[in-house]
Amino acid sequence: MDTSDLLKQVAFIKEIDKLKYIQRRTKLFNSDRHENDAEHSWHLAMMAIVLSEHSNQPIDVLKVVKMVLIHDLVEIDAGDTFIYDTAKNHTNTDEERLAAQRIFGLLPEAQAQEFISIWEEFEEGQTDEAKFAKTMDRFEPLLQNTSNNGGTWAEFDVEYQTVYNKKKAIANGSASIWSYADRLLNESVEKGILRKASQ
Repeated sequence: MDTSDLLKQVAFIKEIDKLKYIQRRTKLFNSDRHENDAEHSWHLAMMAIVLSEHSNQPIDVLKVVKMVLIHDLVEIDAGDTFIYDTAKNHTNTDEERLAAQRIFGLLPEAQAQEFISIWEEFEEGQTDEAKFAKTMDRFEPLLQNTSNNGGTWAEFDVEYQTVYNKKKAIANGSASIWSYADRLLNESVEKGILRKASQ
């Protein structure tokens, strides 16, 4: 056993505990408590396992699970960017890339490179696994907001078309999940918990 590798891995494990302190804007289902990034990542991993049969294409589920567990670790340094933030881009930033290099760089070289590669694949969103991982990442907050009378949509006065434009990426990974999500969005408008621009 390479003790130096073990020490690096333990240092990484200790560092990523900080993910539990990164608060998201969305709240737990039927709750007033904000979700943290670690809870979000765990939930996405479970969703990926449970919902994998709905992927548009056959996928490596373990790789998807790795993606969703890794994808937000950069927020330890970069912070969480609200998906409906109009002042800051929600895509891969230089700040996040530096965070990925620092945090994954705590690991032994081979593992560090694997994690950076998986993180980059998720960010690029081109492979079947990345598309399905992003489907999970878009779907979970939608479910949370529908359980919380509009949740962040209502709190930040986000209108239907903006939500629709952000959430339609769900279809890239799963047409059937998008069909369900689209129905939830329309029902949310009907219930008055998601505003249309003309309202």
